[in-house]
Amino acid sequence: MVVPQSVPELTAKYALLLGQVAEFVAVTLVVYVFGRLVVRPLVESLFARWDLAPTLENTVVKLLRAGVLLGAVAAGAWAAGFGAFLGGSALIFAALTLAVGFAAQDVLSNFVAGVFIVQDPNFNIDDWIEWEDKAGFISDIGFRVTRIQTFDNETITVPNTELATKPVTNRMSNETLRISYTVGIGYGDDIDAATRILLDAAADHDDILDDPEPSVRVADLDDTAVLLQSRFWIADPDREDFSVTRSEYIQDVTERFAAADVDLSTTSQHALSGELTVHERPAEP
Repeated sequence: MVVPQSVPELTAKYALLLGQVAEFVAVTLVVYVFGRLVVRPLVESLFARWDLAPTLENTVVKLLRAGVLLGAVAAGAWAAGFGAFLGGSALIFAALTLAVGFAAQDVLSNFVAGVFIVQDPNFNIDDWIEWEDKAGFISDIGFRVTRIQTFDNETITVPNTELATKPVTNRMSNETLRISYTVGIGYGDDIDAATRILLDAAADHDDILDDPEPSVRVADLDDTAVLLQSRFWIADPDREDFSVTRSEYIQDVTERFAAADVDLSTTSQHALSGELTVHERPAEP
């Protein structure tokens, strides 16, 4: 290392360094602004033409955003003359990469899981999913976590590995969704008449499909009631359609059973027979 012998030499070296830093900042900003204002809108317009899935489009946009930033920094470094330093530091970067790899195994595993989630065509943003005892809509799929919007308008941050390694039910992966509703009638009521009421209520709802046809079956014999399960299908399901259709159907069924004098309560009266004997308590000595 050469030690400056005079103030002018020291000043010249600092001036050169400041010039390089200024050139680095200027080139980085120019390349970043160009990428942000020109490259990103161009790529996003191509996405709109290709009609990509929202999940894949969102992921590619994130990668593009990171790529623009890294490209701007790299261009600024090379323009300012820092390329030799970066090239000569390959061993240092390799050691840092190895250290980070050991320290961030969970992050890397979540990233890999996120890649598999993104490429799954049955796993998209705005889908209604259920896993374990949780449920909600997918609002965002990141490189490390997936954000779920619950039905109580809460946001759950779920590690990607959890969704990639555990059973997940996607209620919206198909074009139709079956809704089941179980009702209990008394043992003295007419099962055929109750079945017709359930089927007629389904037939009168525009949101319920005729194909597949609604069906009713005896689900179980409870201690106090015969349990009938009504099953029907809706198209293009989402959480709101599911809740509204099911609620309206239950209300309609309740009114029809009440008009037919069918008791939907699960209680029943049983006649008791036998003898009742009263024993007197013996007198104390």
